[in-house]
Amino acid sequence: MRIDPYLIDTLMRDLVAHSHSPAAFLVYLQLYRLTHGVGRESIALSHAALADLIGLSKRSVQIAVAHLVERHLIRQRKRRLTAVPVYTVLTPWTRKRIS
Repeated sequence: MRIDPYLIDTLMRDLVAHSHSPAAFLVYLQLYRLTHGVGRESIALSHAALADLIGLSKRSVQIAVAHLVERHLIRQRKRRLTAVPVYTVLTPWTRKRIS
């Protein structure tokens, strides 16, 4: 998987140092790998499953997801309140080229 240099050079420092949320960076990186890393637009994944993949507590993942949604770095959708969330990873620093 190719990682956009912005993730390491800018976003990591922003989330870890400025937002004091290293968990948010880890959640973003894992979701990025599971979507952009394999050519998918989105992925359905429970907080517990995401926590297990990263090695964080479920609560830490919930807080990190809320932070990432607030920062417009991911979009989270649910069909109903208790459904597994579907995540779309956003890359607001890139611009789509209009042909």
